Amino acid sequence: MAHIDYYLGTASPWCYLAGGRLEQIAHKHRATITYKPVDLMQLFDRTGGVRPMDRPAARQEYRAQELTRWAVYLNMAFNLSPMFWPVNPAPSSYAVIAAQEEGGAVGGLAHNFLRAVWAEQRDIADDGVIRDVLTASGFDPALADRGLLTGAEQYTRNLDDAVAAGVFGAPFYVVRETGQRFWGQDRLQFLDDHLAAL
Repeated sequence: MAHIDYYLGTASPWCYLAGGRLEQIAHKHRATITYKPVDLMQLFDRTGGVRPMDRPAARQEYRAQELTRWAVYLNMAFNLSPMFWPVNPAPSSYAVIAAQEEGGAVGGLAHNFLRAVWAEQRDIADDGVIRDVLTASGFDPALADRGLLTGAEQYTRNLDDAVAAGVFGAPFYVVRETGQRFWGQDRLQFLDDHLAAL
């Protein structure tokens, strides 16, 4: 059975556009997933990337066009300039990490945080929003408090793990058994093909 380490940002538009496709692929191939939320801005800093707001105008403009194109292609609700972005991703990341410790549909929770930013104009750094999303995703809202310390520690480890694994953006999928890496929601078909070949 294959295992996928999924490095994600809870405020990443590209992770949002990935939707539930990773979970569908994993289910098809009976693969397991570890969700590893990371601080993408620090990841960019540590791996030679440039933060979106610091990129040249031409790159920012193209990013905006691509995001819009993909949202239309995938038929997903999408606000190119959400009310709460940039947003501190740490509190929602801690919640995802705590939920994973508890067990349950972590993929749905992560996607619900992403949808809150990019389709619902909600502030995922707000404690009330975090609790609402946990509840709507079938988790105990008290995880927002209970998982704070563990979440913070794991969040830091996830960044170190990402750098060590050759991760430099999100969504990023690493198949543990083969070391094959797939960067971007537009590479999910390649991940699917790779798992099928194992």
